[in-house]
This record gives sequence, structure tokens and C-alpha cells, in this order.
Amino acid sequence: MENDESLHAVLEYCDGLPEERHAAGDVILPEGPGTGRMYILKRGAIEILHDGVTVAAVDEPGAILGEMSALLGTGHTATVRAATDANLYRIDNARQFLKQRPEIGSHVAVILARRLSDATIYLSDYKRQFAGSPDHFPLVDEVLEILVQRQSKKKSRPERQG
Repeated sequence: MENDESLHAVLEYCDGLPEERHAAGDVILPEGPGTGRMYILKRGAIEILHDGVTVAAVDEPGAILGEMSALLGTGHTATVRAATDANLYRIDNARQFLKQRPEIGSHVAVILARRLSDATIYLSDYKRQFAGSPDHFPLVDEVLEILVQRQSKKKSRPERQG
């Protein structure tokens, strides 16, 4: 991928943004109600937790945190916590910021597309490995269908069978 699409390129657009310092263990964004905030990692390491379980670790400068909540206008789907002492740029009205700074919005779109691609590949591999075995979960089929076909903001959850 071209250098201008890297996370480091995001840092070029952070001049003038307020900076926050967080000690290891500090909660930066709590899972739950939305704050309207988004953060860009300048230095340090962050962990992402869902229902108290660590699902990701982030230590690359330029990583964007809280973007899904900002774009969807919903609550935060995960807790963002400092794994080490960390410096972050804070964006208070993230939705407005993304509208005013399409260059950052473009980076967010690339990040989200990568996540969707990775999730789809992972679930497809899982489906292929366990197809026909008693360990196969029909829910994987349903999740893949939602990931590939979901185009609207309507929350449609497949009915679980069984």
C-alpha cells in the first residue's frame, strides 16, 4: 500500500489538536454510551477490550481510536485502555472533524475496509476448515452474510435457529 495510506500519514494532520497523556491502565474510551470523541495515537500502546476481554493491542503511531462510534453516532463497542504510558491526540467532535478533514476520513475508510476484509477472510477460512464437521457453527454463515451484504444503518440480526 502507498505510504500516504499508512497510519503514520495520519499524524501529518494532527497539528493543533489537543494532546492527552494517559498512564498505563487509564481508560481512554469506555465501552458503552458514545462520547463523540476520537483519538489518534501519538506514542505508547493501547489495548482494546470488549466485555472485559482484550481483543486487540495497538502500538502504531497514527492509529485511530473511537472512529466506529463517531461515524455511526452510536455508543462505543469496546473499551480503549492505555497498556503503557501513552500520548494521544484528542478530537472532541469526531463526526464534524471527519467531515471537515476528508483526508483523515479517507484513512478511516481504509482502516475499516481492512478490518472488514480481515474479518471476512478469517470467517471464510473458519467456514472452509469446519464445513461438514460437528464443530461448524451455522452462526458463522449468518455473520458472513451480514458482513458482505449489510449496506444500511438498519440493525438486522438473523434469527438464531436451534
